Amino acid sequence: MHALDSTTSRRSERALQLALFLSSVFWFLAADAVAGRAARGLSEHFSLGPIRPLLTSIFLLFLLALGFTVLQTLSGRRAPLRDIFGLPRRPTSAREWSLGAALGWGLVVLAILPMALARALNIHLWAQPRAFGLLLLNLLTLAVAALAEEVAFRGYPFRRLIQAIGPTGATIALSLLFGLAHILNPGATGASTLVTALAGLLLSLAWLRTHGLWLGWGFHFAWNASIAILFGLPISGITDFASVVQTRTFGPFWLTGGDYGPEGAAFTVIVLLLGIAILVRMTRDYAWHYTWTPIVGAGYPMDAPPPAAHVAMEQQARPAPPPPLVQILPATPPPPPPIEKP
Repeated sequence: MHALDSTTSRRSERALQLALFLSSVFWFLAADAVAGRAARGLSEHFSLGPIRPLLTSIFLLFLLALGFTVLQTLSGRRAPLRDIFGLPRRPTSAREWSLGAALGWGLVVLAILPMALARALNIHLWAQPRAFGLLLLNLLTLAVAALAEEVAFRGYPFRRLIQAIGPTGATIALSLLFGLAHILNPGATGASTLVTALAGLLLSLAWLRTHGLWLGWGFHFAWNASIAILFGLPISGITDFASVVQTRTFGPFWLTGGDYGPEGAAFTVIVLLLGIAILVRMTRDYAWHYTWTPIVGAGYPMDAPPPAAHVAMEQQARPAPPPPLVQILPATPPPPPPIEKP
């Protein structure tokens, strides 16, 4: 009867987590639509066209915080907003973000290098003051947008799905969902969907290896910023973020990705597979410190106190303590008898 109750309880918990995941997905879709409309309305009313993408990302992040906090409260397990987002406070957070950014930048360079060697890049520079102002604005926009996207996919919903169906199923499902979410982007193809799904797999592994979004956020930001700002290429078919450097590609689609950008190139599949291997290796210490769980022998905690009867038996069987040592000092010889004079 106890086992049946335990099984029923686990099934109820998984059902609850699945319901929370589905609710968070619907909330994200609604929040994305509301954030886009609100940003468009404000930018048109106050002539804020250049900062419209930034407003959209800020509004989306705010709505995600509101909705996910409500869902967490309804589940009966309140938590700080940082934990709900998946951004735990810890001493290695800045280093994790930097490692993710370095990995993202390095993989983009690796994906662009064959294009440069094949002379498939036509680069134009726009070196006016306004271009540098847009560059800073675009950097801020991409940083907030990357955080919002990570929170929406690998933050609260991903953890709920892990609790519902396990880490393997959740990783596969979220990676496919991440790829399909970009299928309506301009110039999307089957290759671009595969590349985006692999990027989602890499970002999901970043969470599984660190139990935090710091590394994934850094990777996501550096990947987008390197493609759009450093090399002036489209991000998933979007060309709005190129400012100082503006680049067009010429060459085979499998190498350049065409108008979709490097994320539509079949060569980027190889780059991301290599990136996954590098990620696993570079996060060994984080996986040990942040994802390790204590070993439980046969399902029972090893630090449980022993039964009282067992303790009493051990005390009875314990040998008596040895008697205290007695130090025997050497006896002082008596003085010699006095010698009588004749």
